[in-house]
Amino acid sequence: MKYNEIMVRYGELSTKGKNRRDFIRQLGKNIRNVLVGFDGIEVKAQRDRLHVILNGQDAQPILDALSKVFGIETFSPVVKLSKDASLKEIQEAALQMISEQYQSGNTFKISTNRQNKNYPLNTYGIDDGVGSYILDKIDGIDVEMKRPDINLRIDVRLTGIYLSSKTISGSLGLPVGTGGRATMMLSGGIDSPVAAYMAMKRGVKIDMIHFYSPPYTSEQALAKAKDLTAKLTAFSGTLDFIQVPFTKIQEEIKEKVPEGYLMTIQRRMMLRLAVAITIERHCNGVFTGESLGQVASQTLESMRAINDVTTMPVLRPLLSLDKTEIIKIARDIDTYDLSIMPFEDCCTIFTPPSPKTKPDLEKTRKYEKNIDIEGLMQEALDGIKISKINVDDNYLNSQEDVFAELL
Repeated sequence: MKYNEIMVRYGELSTKGKNRRDFIRQLGKNIRNVLVGFDGIEVKAQRDRLHVILNGQDAQPILDALSKVFGIETFSPVVKLSKDASLKEIQEAALQMISEQYQSGNTFKISTNRQNKNYPLNTYGIDDGVGSYILDKIDGIDVEMKRPDINLRIDVRLTGIYLSSKTISGSLGLPVGTGGRATMMLSGGIDSPVAAYMAMKRGVKIDMIHFYSPPYTSEQALAKAKDLTAKLTAFSGTLDFIQVPFTKIQEEIKEKVPEGYLMTIQRRMMLRLAVAITIERHCNGVFTGESLGQVASQTLESMRAINDVTTMPVLRPLLSLDKTEIIKIARDIDTYDLSIMPFEDCCTIFTPPSPKTKPDLEKTRKYEKNIDIEGLMQEALDGIKISKINVDDNYLNSQEDVFAELL
């Protein structure tokens, strides 16, 4: 079946009252960003529906892309006829659509919604005319009103007559960009991409902050973090990737801080830098991939000692999830296989054998005075690099020869 367009139905955003227009506008923008690689596509975001006009493009790749965009309840590939199409035209389009799906023993139903009251046939007239035609043309098919195998929907609207027989579930949530802006402390592991995904599902526009420490971390580790970001663009479109040099800070902490407090003070410095970047970019919170009790730096005592450096909201979507739950989401969003690639990030280097799981706050503040906090922060901030990560970008491919040696 050659579909003309895809009809998108809104989810939670349909309850947003006076803000509904802004939510719909943002969803339209996000869909355009996600579909930027498809030539000729048009996106028309209207009050009751959003329409993706295919203009000759194959529907399936676009359906796959739309399934990841937040703010969509359901969507359907449709055939659009003119608003004045005859019953015969509707019958022929319906026959082709149902014939392609029909399997022996299937049942069907016609569901007509007539918004355009000027159309000469009423709802019953269309249902009866199309249903009778299908029964006459397809041997063995039967009508089932409650649970049909095929439910052909006919929407008679002021803009045209739309036929659809497939309803695909969307990702729900809110359009990214309607829930404010924040930053994400993105490592190369499993957890932080999942946390970013969950933040985005609530409409938050995320800027990715990644700390790297050459020569202790490799170019492949940096490329991996960028590729994880590229995976997440499928849910919103382009994302900003902010890489922060962290080598000198880690070296000085290792030299001047007692071993048990290395991790705590490293994390405090990371959070300070993340907050400074967050403020500079006019964002309102910092997201992390922390899960309570998972590692030494994620106990309540550690979180308190780390949060001590800021009053900025630090948001932890994974706080109460266990690793099995997090891995399941990572597999669902296609970040897991990339996350487990064997490239160390700066969170795993200089890790002491016995980090403090219950760091004392006063001791933490005392030991931190051994390093030049302001000087180290300024040097790191002066060295940041910002990249635009787009849908389908791939950075590890440029390191194929190096990666092949590890396999």
